[in-house]
Amino acid sequence: MKRARPELELLRRAIADKRQAPRGARATSEPTAYDPRVRWDDFAAAAPDLALLGRERFERYELCMVGTLRRDGSPRISPCELDFAAGELFLGMMWRSPKALDLLRDSRCVLHSCTHDRAGTQGDFKLYGHARDVREPQSRDAYRAAIRARIEWDPPEPFHVFAIDVTSAGYVVFGEERLGMAWDPERGLRRWKQREQ
Repeated sequence: MKRARPELELLRRAIADKRQAPRGARATSEPTAYDPRVRWDDFAAAAPDLALLGRERFERYELCMVGTLRRDGSPRISPCELDFAAGELFLGMMWRSPKALDLLRDSRCVLHSCTHDRAGTQGDFKLYGHARDVREPQSRDAYRAAIRARIEWDPPEPFHVFAIDVTSAGYVVFGEERLGMAWDPERGLRRWKQREQ
């Protein structure tokens, strides 16, 4: 008996959904007035189905893989815990860790959901953006409250917290059906079904 795959069903419904998406969420020939970097809650408002799939994938394992750029420009990939609070997607990092230093030097990054199935049937979520160094006490407190609620612990100072400003995102499921969604502020949300080659 096949196991139910709620994320695949959600993606099927999203692709079949003919309702009007929020302004700016669908592809248009006209450029939008969106800033190329948006907070998580703005991304979720523009592409709610995609954001829901991504958040579910991130929260399921409480972990993502984050890609950063080293000082010499070569890529670094690292596991990282993440939390959602105050309309932001937060990454917490040990003080002066290599990935934190990468982001302080060059804010560009990519987040990828953890993959546990070589066939890709769980769905992969990728988010491209910039990491914003969070120093405001109110935002840091929101992050600490979120991590405390999740694991009954919060980090002592000093530590790094970054909020991710989204520039684009995508989700794809492989296997029997290949389904996908992608979003960026300029082109909005795109959905597709791909047949096996």
